Amino acid sequence: MSESADQPAVTSRSVARGLGTTVLARLGAVVEIVAQPLYVLMFGLAGYGLYAVLWAAVNLLENIFDLGMTSAMQRTVPQSASDAEAAAALRTAMVFGVGPCILVAALVAVFAGELAPLLNVAAKDRDLVTPAIRIFVWALPLWAFVEIATSALRARMVFGAEIRLRIVWEQVMRLVFAGLFFAGGLGLKGLFIAHLCSLAATAALSVRLLRRHFDFTELLRGGRGSGVERDTFWAGISILPSNIIGRLFGDAPALILNMLLPGAAGAAAAGLFTIARKLSSVVQLVRIAFTYVMAPLAASAEREDRRQVADIYAYATRLILAIALPLAAVLAAGSASLLGLFGHGAQAAQAALVILLFARAAEAVLGISAPVLQVVAAFRHQLTASLFGVAVAIGSGWLIVGHVGPLTGVTLATAVGLVVMAAIPMIQLAITEKLHPFDPQFPAVALRGIAITLVAGTAAMLADLLPDALSLPLLVLIAAASIWAALRFALPLADRMSLGKTGRKLRLFEPEAA
Repeated sequence: MSESADQPAVTSRSVARGLGTTVLARLGAVVEIVAQPLYVLMFGLAGYGLYAVLWAAVNLLENIFDLGMTSAMQRTVPQSASDAEAAAALRTAMVFGVGPCILVAALVAVFAGELAPLLNVAAKDRDLVTPAIRIFVWALPLWAFVEIATSALRARMVFGAEIRLRIVWEQVMRLVFAGLFFAGGLGLKGLFIAHLCSLAATAALSVRLLRRHFDFTELLRGGRGSGVERDTFWAGISILPSNIIGRLFGDAPALILNMLLPGAAGAAAAGLFTIARKLSSVVQLVRIAFTYVMAPLAASAEREDRRQVADIYAYATRLILAIALPLAAVLAAGSASLLGLFGHGAQAAQAALVILLFARAAEAVLGISAPVLQVVAAFRHQLTASLFGVAVAIGSGWLIVGHVGPLTGVTLATAVGLVVMAAIPMIQLAITEKLHPFDPQFPAVALRGIAITLVAGTAAMLADLLPDALSLPLLVLIAAASIWAALRFALPLADRMSLGKTGRKLRLFEPEAA
């Protein structure tokens, strides 16, 4: 598909270009998944569970006390009229996003002794909890800085700038540091220190990237309440409640499980849920990649023509369906082999993993509406989905947990809330903005995609019966083949051609079709 001057400024090709580099940037999540079995091997399931609980707490606090500044820039920076306005948006985000996190970290460090008894851990780790909190809480401002810095780069449509940060430094260096500190005899404490070291390196490198895409001279000026500064602040505050609730679905279940079960059982349950969540994040990666691309592109398209938003919204939904459904089916069918990487005890998380995989697939297909809603609709519409989602999750948990057990029950409640929270923005856009992704091409894409998904899931179930050494590489091959088949045979020709060189190399369309 060639582009010409009379084409819209933002097209499916724009989405595809941004998506490729963003997927590479988010592959850090895959590196993280690979690292988890090694952490469990080095520090044990209960020790890993303590780390998972503290990291979940840091994530929740960051999403509260960054005041929504990470999301705010996705709305204000793409619509900035000058470098000075873009710098003003970044400055506002750093002041109001990182500043409160520093204050909270200091308070938590002071009261670590009072907070430590709230956590359930193995007896051998009890003495470690207070010093671990005092050390690890400083991940809070570091993480806020990294999140805001990389969000600023995405808002400038520099989608691939996170590749080195997310893969090389944040994940690989964390694993290297953890291994070195473990070998040096620091034990579980070494994992917390390794996490801080990797975040510090990521923060330092993000400054270098920011200097390339923002005017640091302008960054040091202003701060007097200009229009873009006010817009950035209020955009963050408006999206903050839904950000907090969205983060609750990722991290609160580990904290809840830790509170429900005493001692080492609480730590182990938190670790098991985190394992299931990390593995299901392979599917979540699809949604996150599209979300990162869609928010700034939709903001730019909205400035030009509402029809551009409708086109890229429908295109993204078709492409997500073709990738997420077969991927989730293969991973669910091969869940026993995947959990075998974490040791025999991890098989207790199989039901939780299957539930989360299909919930993430549904969230991926429905959830692309959320970033579109954030940038084209009124601020007041953005809280509805979050409130309904958390209410449904709490109600489901109250009804379910007593019947199926804490781990499966909490996971199922989380999954129901996730799907509801993803579906509501789609309904809101259809009602309030007259936007929906289900154009005449969608039914055929969905039918063909589901058929390929069923075949892929059946093949993966057969592969899962083999020994792990054989089943794991087979599952990878089946997943890759099923995604290729869905892209090749489910998507219309125009969608495949929008993938450009990648589509040609993967033989998604014949060269003469271009």
